[in-house]
Amino acid sequence: MEEIIIFDTTLRDGEQSPGASMNIAEKIQIARQLDRMKVDIIEAGFPIASIGDFEAVRAVAGEVKHSAVCGLARARKKDIERCWEAVKGARKPVIHIFMATSPIHREAKLKKSKEEVLKETVKAVKFASSLCNTVEFSAEDATRTEIDFLKEVVVAAAGAGAKTINIPDTVGYTMPSEFKNIIREVVDVLPRDIIVSVHCHNDLGMASVNSLIAIQAGALQVECTVNGIGERAGNASMEEIVMSLTIRKDIFKRRVNIDTTKIYPASSLVSRLSGIYIQKNKAIVGENAFRHEAGIHQHGVLQDKLTYEIMTPESIGKKEEALVLGKHSGKHAIIQRLKDLGIDTRKVKIDNLFVSFKELADKKKEVYDDELLTLVNEQLGKLKKIYEIDYIHTVSGTNTVPSATVRLKINKKGKSEMKEEASIGDGPVDASYQAIGKLIGRVFILADYRIKAISKGGDSMGEVTVGIKEDDSSAEIHGRGASTDIIEASAMAYVEAVNRLMILKQQREQV
Repeated sequence: MEEIIIFDTTLRDGEQSPGASMNIAEKIQIARQLDRMKVDIIEAGFPIASIGDFEAVRAVAGEVKHSAVCGLARARKKDIERCWEAVKGARKPVIHIFMATSPIHREAKLKKSKEEVLKETVKAVKFASSLCNTVEFSAEDATRTEIDFLKEVVVAAAGAGAKTINIPDTVGYTMPSEFKNIIREVVDVLPRDIIVSVHCHNDLGMASVNSLIAIQAGALQVECTVNGIGERAGNASMEEIVMSLTIRKDIFKRRVNIDTTKIYPASSLVSRLSGIYIQKNKAIVGENAFRHEAGIHQHGVLQDKLTYEIMTPESIGKKEEALVLGKHSGKHAIIQRLKDLGIDTRKVKIDNLFVSFKELADKKKEVYDDELLTLVNEQLGKLKKIYEIDYIHTVSGTNTVPSATVRLKINKKGKSEMKEEASIGDGPVDASYQAIGKLIGRVFILADYRIKAISKGGDSMGEVTVGIKEDDSSAEIHGRGASTDIIEASAMAYVEAVNRLMILKQQREQV
């Protein structure tokens, strides 16, 4: 039974989801989890895009123990050199080159003829192959490319040294029957030792279906993301692809080398770090995926789970724990729970985590897994903080003008100072944001604001995600904050977003 290569692009294409930008520490956390899952290839970023992206790819390349690490590059010498510099420290480095091939891209974006596209593709692949043993070539917008020209380009790329040829449905345009025919034609014209890959977007809701139909047509690699995050409507969902191949081996007659018990922890981690929540009815990893409310379903499941469940929660790493964590729990219980959740405890400062755990446990009866993961993520994914909240006090109520007093610790040029401001607003959260704006010298546009209860119960820890913009044209920058006090969480999220924006601006200025 042939193995399907799982190429995960959560850290590259997934991170391109609006507002999903992640810092280096957060990318490393996700890369470690993907490595533990035994993902074959991790696409860690687009090194030429920024200093931050370059450093993140290089850091992931140095951290990952088993998976191949890939960087993306345009078909340009400067891009390829930068990409190689970032991935060369990996155990198994990969350079991924792309060149647009469709008429709309050739004419509107590249302003190049077919001949120029062909010539530059060959030149770029040859150069990349002189640096790296494994080169992948993608024909961007392949599904809207003339089939004869597409075949000409991929044959030329393979001849120039590309070992993998990727056929992306870049704008989620194609239907399964069309895609199956495209993949068959591409497979037929390429040498048998060339791996055909697919990279599908979900604009029409076909990404996972198209990826699976491509496997039936001869593709041996699938490019996907955790939770299906990505540009616009997202990418093919890794958990959907992997579990479909696992559950329906009778149909696909293919296997994957993925540890499926790491799927749910990875999904939760990516959701938390990207700020993109998982819809409740999401296949495989949604909150309702293994819940049954209809009486007839409940009766069937009580008799035999197989009546209404085609997989078990345990098969994806989602399980009910008998061990309850609370204020009387010790370090050993926390360490064991972290290991059960797939966390490498060697990377966690347990003493510091234990202090944070005890502070939270004193506020509530039970600390749930998501709350524990939040504490870990806050420790491992800490930003360089220019601004830190030292104190916050708000007043609001009926017939009362909402107001807030905020004191920030401001770290600049190696020095720290405390500043305090008060402000009024439309509510306590708005008043807090107005006060923070005064302290940093500007008020950003609040583009997104979301509240989520991380766990159940009246004493639940709440998580707030905010998106801010400098102006109407700039991209959203997201920040997150978690606390049992939702006002405090809101302020923490806003300040984290501001810190992210400041760091991003610094990185752009260095390019």
